[in-house]
Amino acid sequence: MEALLDPLILSRWQFGLTTLYHFLFVPITLGVVLCVAIWQTAWLRTGKVQYLQLTKFFGNIFLINFAMGIVTGIVQEFQFGMNWSNYSRFVGDIFGAPLAFEGLVAFFMEATFIGLWIFGWDKLKPGLHLLTIWMTVLGTWISAYFILAANAFMQNPVGFEFNPDTGRAELVDFMAVLTNPVALTQLPHTLAASVMLAGTIIVGVAAWHLRKGQHFDVFRPAMRFGLWTVLISGFAVMLSGHELGLVMTATQPMKMAAAEAMWNTSSGADASFSLFSIGTPDGTEEVWSLRVPYVSAFLATNSFSGTVEGINDLQAQYQELYGADQIYSPVIWVTYWSFRWMMFFGMASMAIALVGLWVTRKNYATKNWHYQIAIWTATFPLWGILIGWVFTEMGRQPWLVFGLMPTEAGVSPNVSGLSVLISLIAFTLIYGILAIVEVKLILRAAQSDPIQVPGVNDEGIVENVEDVKVKASVY
Repeated sequence: MEALLDPLILSRWQFGLTTLYHFLFVPITLGVVLCVAIWQTAWLRTGKVQYLQLTKFFGNIFLINFAMGIVTGIVQEFQFGMNWSNYSRFVGDIFGAPLAFEGLVAFFMEATFIGLWIFGWDKLKPGLHLLTIWMTVLGTWISAYFILAANAFMQNPVGFEFNPDTGRAELVDFMAVLTNPVALTQLPHTLAASVMLAGTIIVGVAAWHLRKGQHFDVFRPAMRFGLWTVLISGFAVMLSGHELGLVMTATQPMKMAAAEAMWNTSSGADASFSLFSIGTPDGTEEVWSLRVPYVSAFLATNSFSGTVEGINDLQAQYQELYGADQIYSPVIWVTYWSFRWMMFFGMASMAIALVGLWVTRKNYATKNWHYQIAIWTATFPLWGILIGWVFTEMGRQPWLVFGLMPTEAGVSPNVSGLSVLISLIAFTLIYGILAIVEVKLILRAAQSDPIQVPGVNDEGIVENVEDVKVKASVY
């Protein structure tokens, strides 16, 4: 019973639950808002009515998702003070700056321009109204950057000095925090994955309508757009992921070693990529694995002859640096398999998109089972993103701030396990209710009909877009 009420374990579960739940909405927002901005730009430049219809249609999905992301994101801030007060005291001077910029600059920017975009359809000139959605894109992406900069400090602490009198990390170089190499590589990887998710959502929604034989002139172009988006952004995910892997190896070599289940330092052909691995129960050595030569060396060092440090060698190094009474490797099976499942969902989405582009290359009706596959696999990138964050955070263990603060040192000392358990149950129930509301609202928006626009000629073009007044619609 005592183990079940361990404040550390419960606090970690609660933060993991709320973080992953909140992050259900973040990548959808980051990706869909870009697609909406592109469609509105195309509408203004070409006058083709389907671009306006897609702008409004997926704009509603974006707004629903954005609102839910705000509600769930607020909880994140409170948990730092409630369950992780020691951590908050230790990094508060560092975290305060990027989080303040995120709230006071990026969030207010995106909130302001979202409001102008929602209610400015029939009040602002088309060009000025278009600017509001692009400023919303910029605001959401800047917001993501500041959050990632704060998280990057946990992975690779920079720009600080430790004050032994206060026991705190104090900010001395804000630009070093903002230009942390982990943040600079996490940002394009996160944005590319978010756009990839937006592409599969567009494909899935379009497939639902096309399977019903409706709105072909609107959703067939949407499907092709979504398939190309998945494929192009998928390559961006791979390239940015490789760069992030190089930085991860340089800053957190134990995470890379755990991702490959590489117990002993290896080079060249021996630094192989493990497709499947079985280790001893204590996780100190490998029993059997199926490996591809050279691949891990390239992923970790950008060279097929590179050297990848092993778990056992790094454990010995860290014991000398930080003390011999700690296991400095994460849970190997979690890190190992999350790394592979993350890549699987991304590559599977790209493969499906490639096949989808071939199947829909001509203007004819696709078979229903093609559409069904598109619907079933619409969330593949989302699972890849969520698993990727599990890999990022679990792979950092046992550190809360790498090399500076172990996870157990950051938990609130005066919060009982029972209190955390009660709040964990409460959050789980509330988030479950919010999930039901979110799914119903998204499905309602996704299954609705595109707006009807008067004055469209036989080619689907509006002669003067400035004469078209579209009222705001908010679910």
